[in-house]
Parts: sequence; structure tokens; C-alpha cells
Amino acid sequence: LLFRRFGIGAVLGYLIAGILIGPQGLGLISEGETILEFSEIGIILLLFLVGLELAPARLMRLRRAIFGLGLSQVAVCGIALFLLIMANTNFSLGASIALGLPLALSSTAQVLPMLQSSGRLNTPSGESAFSILLFQDLSIIPLLTIVAVLSRAPPTQDSLPGWLTAILGVLAIVGLILAGRYLLQPLLKLIGRIAERELFIVAGLVAVFGSAALMEVIGLSPALGAFVAGVMLANSPYRHELEADIDPFRSLLLGLFFLAVGMLLDLNVIRENTAFVFGAAIALVATKTLVIFALGKLFGMQTMPALSMGLLLSQGGEFGFVLFAEAEQAMLIQPEASSLFGAVITVSMATTPLLMLLVQRFNAASAASNVELNDPSQADSASVLVVGHGRFGQTVSQMFAGANVAVTIIDIKPQQIDVSQQFGRKVFYGDGTRVDLLRSAGAEKCAAIVFCIDDRQFDSATIDVISSAFPDVKIFVRAFDRVHLLDIKKSKISGAKREVFESAIHLAKQAMVAIDLDEVLIDEVDREYRQLDCDRLEAQREANDMFAGRHLGFGLSGGKRESD
Repeated sequence: LLFRRFGIGAVLGYLIAGILIGPQGLGLISEGETILEFSEIGIILLLFLVGLELAPARLMRLRRAIFGLGLSQVAVCGIALFLLIMANTNFSLGASIALGLPLALSSTAQVLPMLQSSGRLNTPSGESAFSILLFQDLSIIPLLTIVAVLSRAPPTQDSLPGWLTAILGVLAIVGLILAGRYLLQPLLKLIGRIAERELFIVAGLVAVFGSAALMEVIGLSPALGAFVAGVMLANSPYRHELEADIDPFRSLLLGLFFLAVGMLLDLNVIRENTAFVFGAAIALVATKTLVIFALGKLFGMQTMPALSMGLLLSQGGEFGFVLFAEAEQAMLIQPEASSLFGAVITVSMATTPLLMLLVQRFNAASAASNVELNDPSQADSASVLVVGHGRFGQTVSQMFAGANVAVTIIDIKPQQIDVSQQFGRKVFYGDGTRVDLLRSAGAEKCAAIVFCIDDRQFDSATIDVISSAFPDVKIFVRAFDRVHLLDIKKSKISGAKREVFESAIHLAKQAMVAIDLDEVLIDEVDREYRQLDCDRLEAQREANDMFAGRHLGFGLSGGKRESD
């Protein structure tokens, strides 16, 4: 709470708290290793939640960033850090490789929550950062293989060759995808029909931890298995419900993870090698920032997003501890070196919140020439929240303004915010479908939330989560089309309207007047069409079938005016 209050971020607070209560601080907790093992479940849940936001189609769209930008980052940063260690230390070639390559990885547990909480995960720069982190998780396979090839320890009978591990990993991913499509999705539909919420949560958790366990058995990252499980459920209508159930545990366990990292920090190593630890941490952060910034520019990013991404991914990562332990078992490095570079990673993690504050100041300084993206928590108290300020939201917000109703407007598109600002409209930046962001904007004090977003993925499951969080707030939704309208009407909403319904009716009436049809006939057709449409919607809703009530319409068999 103290660190959040001063805007530094919770991660640094967790690290320092871990140091204070750990064996080298007050000595209140001595089992740091055990706590770390349990808290790694938080990373597994984090990757699962990220997978839920990445439907396979979107993942395919990011393939260039994952295998282009991600591969380039791991390779270039790894080589640069290896050369830096070789040039400035007395470590052997094998030890320098075993220490340098893991330092190229960043902290998924630290970076992804920062992207999610700020609503930047779905922005172009956020997707680029995520693509790099995803490839880093995939790169655990070749990095473990490199350590195994360089190993000076006698081989064990239980270990698998790196090439075999890679093949098994690919087969496992394919098997999980097929299991998700042909087993898990039908199972969730069955559970959904019988309305057993507990069984639904159990099925989701079995998918998460079953996938994670499968990957661990074949020697891969369990977090990668959880990510695949999330992608399997990304198109499920229950994904938002799963996210709402699991997210609190993810937050608590990630906090526990950083506490454990602080507990395990060897203060004696830092005390005896202060200059080296802090100098190496600064060199690590500077090298990764410069390399990632250069790669971002090479891949077409603008200057500030590329710099922000470089600083965001500049720290060492939690998988570095895993790879250092493997290198230690492979007799490539001594335990003292593992502790020393583990301290370097921890110190580099502590710099990230401070660097993010620096980025925010850079953004503020360049606000005159760039889009000003304000956090919704800065908004004044309002009676209505309007989410989405495109062509639909602009009309809605102006209608409220004309009635002297205080409105807070939220949009996730910087370009749209820029255009709105040019016309004097104050629009706040963020993903207005997230409960945490709506709460920071004061949603619980509002009379209504009007969702004006052009998104068919904004479905009844998402609306149910929002309405549960704000039960006293009236919710209105812009429906994309008839199918979308039928879906959102399953939720507790106060009103919904198809985006082109009224405009199409009015345009038809204008054309009828222009060709001199009788005004009484025009009004009668208008009234009857609306009634037929309502009857057809009700028939479709009751039958859960889009073809129900298909006879209800003019010009069709059974239509009232077919013979007119």
C-alpha cells in the first residue's frame, strides 16, 4: 500500500517486504524456496489468463512479432550480454554463455500485470511486448538444450535429449489444442447447460493444471502449458467468467512470488560484491533497453513506444533463476556465481517500476506533440460513463451533455482520443470493458454505463461480470447486429439497440416519402415492421435458433404485406 501510494508500484514493495521478513532480515520466514515453488502457480495462472485474451486468430496475426521481434530480442540480447560478461569477467566460455543467455529473458510475472492494469496489453506496443515475452517462454527449450550440450556433469539416465524434448513439446501442444476443441469445449457446453458453476470452475482448473503438468513432465515450462490451455478457451463463451474467478488468485500468488524472491536474495553476496552487483544490474538494464529499442525501431515502431518497450523489458526474469540452477547442476558455474547473478536479476527487477515512472514523465513532456492519454481515475465524478467515442458514442455523449448530465468518456484507441481532443472533447484512455478500470473511473457512483463500442466480442459473459460488480448501475449496450443483440439480451441490461436499426428504418421512410407513398401507409408499415421484428427476436430467443420466426417479415411467406 505504501509503495502504491507513492506511485512506485507494488512489485518493489513486495521485494523489499520479502527482504525484511526473510532469513537475512528479521528472520520471520525461513522457507523462501518452498514459498517460491508454491507461488510459481501465480505465473501459471497469469499465462493462462493471457491465453484467454488471445484467440487463435489473433495469435496468428501476431506471428511476425512473436517469431520475428521475439526471436531477434532473445538472440541479440543474449549474444550482447554473453560478450559483455566475457569481456569484463574471468568466467570461462561455457560459464559466460550459461550466464549471459538467461539474462536476455525478462520477467513475465512483472511485466504482464503492469500491461494489464494499465489497459495497454491490447495496444500495438503492448502486443509487441507480449510477443517478446511469449517467445522468451518458448526459448526455454533451446536454452536448456544449450546448457545440456555444454554440461560437464555426467549424463543421467532420466534426462531427455534437447531435440527429443522439442519434438515432444510440439506434439504436446498439438494434442492439447485437439483436446480443447473436441473434449474440453463440448464438456464446458454440457456443464453450462446444467448450470453447475462449481463443475465449470473445476473443469477450467483441470485444463490449466493438466496442461501445465504435461509440459513439466516432458521438461518444458509449465507456464507454456497453461498458456496453451488459455488459448484453447479463448473462443469459449465462458472465458470472461473464468477470468473473473481466477484473477484474484493470480494477483495474490504473484505477490507471494515477489515476496519469495526478496526472501531468497543473498544480502551477503551484495554486501561483499556491491559494486559488481549494482554495476552489472545497470549494464543489464542499459544493454537490454538499447537493444530492444533498436529492434522496435527496426520493426516499425515509433520512438516513444519503442523506448517504453525497451525499459519495460529491461530487467532479468524469473526463468533466469531456473536456468542458473540448471547451469549449476551441469557444473558450468559455481553456486556463488548463481547467487551473484541471481542478485543482479533481483536488483534489475527493482529498477522497473522506477523506469516506468520515468517513461510516464517522458510521455507527459511530449504531450504537446503526441496524444495525451489520461487515466480514467483522474476523471471528475459523473452520472454516466460512456465507453467508446466513435461515431456512435459521440452522439450518445453529446445527447447527455445537451441534457446537462455529467459524462465521463473512455476509449481504447489513441487515434480516436486524439481526434476527440482536437474538437475539445475530454476522453480518457483505457479498456472500458475491464471491471478494475470502470471502478477507477467511479462506475459504482454512476447512474448508468453506456457501452458504445463496435465489438462483437463484448458478449453476455462480460456484461454479467460487469453487472455483478456494479449491481445498482443501469447498463446500456450498442449491439453490432441481430446475433449480438440476442446474446447480450441474456444479461441483466437496461437497454440495447442495434447500431443500424433506427437509421435503416428512417432512411427507408425518407425514400418512401420521396416516391410519394401515402404517409398513413408509411407509418403503418413502420409500426408493423417493428412489431414483427420484436416477435421474431422473441421467437429466436426462446428457441435459441436464428431460423425461428423466419416467416415474420414483409416479402416472405407468411408476411402480412406479401400481397400488397
